[in-house]
Amino acid sequence: MPEPRQQQFDNIGDNQRPTANLKDTSQQYDLNFPTKDAGTATFSHPSESSLLQCETLQEISSNLVELHIKREQQRIEPEKNWFPRPKNCSDPSNLNDLESFIYGHLLRFSDMETLDPDLDEKNWKKTTMTDSKYFATTKKGEIFELKAELTSDKKEKKKEAVKKVIASMTVGKDVSALFPDVVNCMQTDNLELKKLVYLYLMNYAKSQPDMAIMAVNTFVKDCEDTNPLIRALAVRTMGCIRVEKITEYLCEPLRRCLKDEDPYVRKTAAICVAKLYDINADLVKDQGFIDKLMELISDSNPMVVANAVAALAEINAEPEMNPSSVNKLLTALNECTEWGQVFILDSLSNYDPKDENEAQSICDRVTPRLSHANSAVVLSCIKVIMKLLEMLNNEDAVNSLVKKLAPPLVTLLSSEPEIQYVALRNINLIVQKRPAVLRNEMKVFFVKYNDPIYVKLEKLDIMIRLANQQNIGSVLSELKEYATEVDVDFVRKAVRAIGRCAIKVESAAEKCVQTLIELIQTKVNYVVQEAIVVIKDIFRKYPNKYEGIIATLCENLDSLDEPEARAAMIWVLGEYAERIDNADELLETFLDGFHDESTQVQLQLLTAIVKLFLKKPTETQDLVQNVLSLATQDSDNPDLRDRGYIYWRLLSTDPAAAKEVVLAEKPLISEETDLLEPTLLDELIAHIGSLASVYHKPPAAFIEGSEMRRIKPPNRGNSSANQGGSGTGEASSSSSAKQAPSSDTECGLNGWRSG
Repeated sequence: MPEPRQQQFDNIGDNQRPTANLKDTSQQYDLNFPTKDAGTATFSHPSESSLLQCETLQEISSNLVELHIKREQQRIEPEKNWFPRPKNCSDPSNLNDLESFIYGHLLRFSDMETLDPDLDEKNWKKTTMTDSKYFATTKKGEIFELKAELTSDKKEKKKEAVKKVIASMTVGKDVSALFPDVVNCMQTDNLELKKLVYLYLMNYAKSQPDMAIMAVNTFVKDCEDTNPLIRALAVRTMGCIRVEKITEYLCEPLRRCLKDEDPYVRKTAAICVAKLYDINADLVKDQGFIDKLMELISDSNPMVVANAVAALAEINAEPEMNPSSVNKLLTALNECTEWGQVFILDSLSNYDPKDENEAQSICDRVTPRLSHANSAVVLSCIKVIMKLLEMLNNEDAVNSLVKKLAPPLVTLLSSEPEIQYVALRNINLIVQKRPAVLRNEMKVFFVKYNDPIYVKLEKLDIMIRLANQQNIGSVLSELKEYATEVDVDFVRKAVRAIGRCAIKVESAAEKCVQTLIELIQTKVNYVVQEAIVVIKDIFRKYPNKYEGIIATLCENLDSLDEPEARAAMIWVLGEYAERIDNADELLETFLDGFHDESTQVQLQLLTAIVKLFLKKPTETQDLVQNVLSLATQDSDNPDLRDRGYIYWRLLSTDPAAAKEVVLAEKPLISEETDLLEPTLLDELIAHIGSLASVYHKPPAAFIEGSEMRRIKPPNRGNSSANQGGSGTGEASSSSSAKQAPSSDTECGLNGWRSG
């Protein structure tokens, strides 16, 4: 016979019933069980909260079971919704359904540990503390799991674990604690896994130098592996691990790899020598690795040759070049990568051919590189050709090569703005050396509306260098248009460019001056001031030719607030004082704030008033006495004070000598005022494509401790010498008001002290 329902339910094991100790609350709840009254059974509605009076879940369970049994015995249909029926319990009288329902119902209380007695029944659910589930876990952390996976016997699982480690390392997590476990994974034939382990070692070897020693034996063993990829990988990794203790173990494997039968291993070993040199230069020299690199230049594989040249360039060791080695470099040039070509071309630029025929041959063999897509290759090729052109006496050959240089330079100007800027800085040097290269390419330097300001300024500079009688019309139209732009720096540069064009192209000077007058009449302050500065230089270039515009300049005297513009205007007043009726009154207005003026203005004002006195002595004696007093007695500036004393002594002792000194005829200003010194220009041409060509400074000027060899200036013809001479003269004569005082002061000061 089947067991009674009560006994059957009691047989359920205790381990199937979750229990939890519940503390009493301050409130007491009545647990109303169903009762029979006058033959009619009525049941109260037991609520969830009424069950909380029980101390344990077992009591709740017993009460619920007892309630259910009484209901079954009396066979009374319960009132609707008197007890929450489980959704999956279609027949409440079914014991299995009832058991699952009670069990699930009680689980709602299993995580509760305490009840806050100050809370009412409504807020009770919000106060149940379920944080204990966060501590009921068997996980011991990501590092522990990775450590377990790294020590797994399954290769795939181990490889996946190393990938996870590399991924964590890549995003910045510290996985250095796994160093021993990752190192143990090196003993594998799987190339992919070995690469991952080596990558980990390169990253953490510096922070774990003692542990990194554990990997040395594996490195040495891998350097003798039958697989050339593994040999190259081992020697590359050892070179990247910057730990002193490991470098001493690297020498012997590296020496073997430099003579390896596989070219891939040799080219990797060549780069490793440069890395080792960076770590310990003395060790590389003592072990003779530099000589080994020299030998690799004659290697049969072009990639090995390129890497050997790159390594020698990195350690600043010039290879011993001879016609045979040059021929091998030129042969490798056609087969190596683009960056290998850059290093080979740079090496060829340091080679001095024995005769013109060899120079011509080298030019012919490197010329195809001008059409390369990489701008670095193009610039390096141009550097080689620019140097070798100095050795060619055949005019036809020179003109042919010069024509070939223009298209690649023009192509560079269609690249990104940053590459354009580098190209423009190099073009600036090239056109100073050989203007004919881009003489017919003026339009490519016209400014575009979307050019960055640094590109615009460089293009303006090159436009002026290329200006001549044939293209001055279009250049001047462009410059006039630029002078109406909104960018102040660009407008200033454009106005000055107009003045430089007037100085350079005499036939266009009058048109340039007229354009400047039109710009002055716009009354735009910074345009007016820049125009006055360049007009002063035009007066120096063409004396007694355009003085008719002085009246227009004087009208804008009050608007000048920049020191350079004020100094330029004062120079004009002093230089042409005899043609300006009220020159003394105009100069006197500057004396009111003499001590507030800049040194440049003070020096120019002192000289201008002395000139005025020498031209009009009777009318300006008080004025010159006043300025000399301000310059000598009330000034703390030694340059100004010394110049004042010199003028005062000259005027007091020998006015005729003073007139000869102060009013002496001045040399005409040169066409170009910013040409580089020929020797410096040759050195910068030899560094085209490097930072030196961008800064327009030799490497020693911005690299501390650099030992870059200085390029000897090549032999020039008469035309080059004349061009260089004019550049020097221009540089010396362009100082105008500011530089002249320095020389006068030095001479006068010596005379004053000796007297």
